[in-house]
Amino acid sequence: MLYFARGSRNGDISPEEIRAILGEVFDRIGPRKRVLAIPPDFTRLNSFAGPVTEMCNDYFGDALTDVMPALGTHSPMTDEQISVMFGSVPKEKFRIHDWRNDVVTVGEVPASYVSEVSEGRVSYGWPAQVNKLLLDPSFDLILSIGQVVPHEVIGMANHAKNIFVGVGGSEGINKSHFIGASYGMERIMGRARTPVRDVLEYARTHFINDLPILYVLTVRAKDDQSGKMVTRGLFIGDDFECFEKASQLSLETNFIMVDHEIRKCVVYLDPEEFKSTWLGNKAVYRTRMALADDAELVILAPALKEFGEDRTIDGLIRKYGYKGTPHTLEATRENADLQANLGASAHLIHGSSEGRFKITYCPGPEMTKEEIESVGFAYGDLEGMLRRYPLDTLRDGWNTMPDGEEIYYISNPALGLWAYRDRFND
Repeated sequence: MLYFARGSRNGDISPEEIRAILGEVFDRIGPRKRVLAIPPDFTRLNSFAGPVTEMCNDYFGDALTDVMPALGTHSPMTDEQISVMFGSVPKEKFRIHDWRNDVVTVGEVPASYVSEVSEGRVSYGWPAQVNKLLLDPSFDLILSIGQVVPHEVIGMANHAKNIFVGVGGSEGINKSHFIGASYGMERIMGRARTPVRDVLEYARTHFINDLPILYVLTVRAKDDQSGKMVTRGLFIGDDFECFEKASQLSLETNFIMVDHEIRKCVVYLDPEEFKSTWLGNKAVYRTRMALADDAELVILAPALKEFGEDRTIDGLIRKYGYKGTPHTLEATRENADLQANLGASAHLIHGSSEGRFKITYCPGPEMTKEEIESVGFAYGDLEGMLRRYPLDTLRDGWNTMPDGEEIYYISNPALGLWAYRDRFND
């Protein structure tokens, strides 16, 4: 059932309005005795899911007993991050999702179905895994809170992804990522219906349809006038319709079609949000369809300190590197460590330019030139690049430097998807 749907490309739903809307929806569904909230983690700080979770806590009070950030494969949130993102929500309500140990397999999507939707590229069964806390029958409401935005693995983020990946298990996460990588990232990004989404929808409707999940989805964008993030849309429901409507608005809002191919792209990774290439490679994923052949992607990453946020994944990235699809698929066929971590294989494919453009990573002091080059990237001196491209003089989009060089600047790659029309249509 769709409880609320409102949004437009130039809309701005204020925090006060969101609070009132949530109250009206919660009044409509009736009193609840025990509520679990599943918001995103700190890597989705701009989603407004933190304040939404705080509003939910204000409404339900002691009935909202548990808050489990949808970490997926990310590192647990620190107390400081929890305070910054979730405000007054008591820290004792927070639970850490352990994607390797605290999960239950609730069913398996048949291999025949996976093969059908992936056009034969993958033919294994897909395990639908969720954190065991979700199966506690004392919960009479599960709030899945998050932002719908273009995504490299599934096309558009959120909805069932928040459940099966955000609080899912290692096998399910790994295999879902590999389905997307095998099918082709550029055929997936910005699309609501994709093979990965179809697999997750099969699992949602067949295996967890009896769970009392209510999806609270935002669509967010940076306002051209104020430069601040605003909420363009809010969609609340317990079925697929709320996601479809949010996806359509996100496509209109977060999909940036450039008027010509980008030859030099400069992307900044905010130190609070991006400390690994596992997350920072959104700079690669989200811009690749806008980059010309032989373009250069310059990634300014002052807080970069690791490749993977998980020790195992970090080791695999260091071992195999971002060296393109053929190299990664061959390494996966020949090596058990990658076969056991297909999400890492998918990430290595996603993070490679496939030799089509140059990726220059410019890290701060916690990552060395040797480390950057060992995984297949070019190294750039951060201080030198910041002198050449001073952030306080750049605006999002096209910029012409004093020497006449044209660059395209992106202040946060997590907020959109960039493409050149001819390449996107391919």
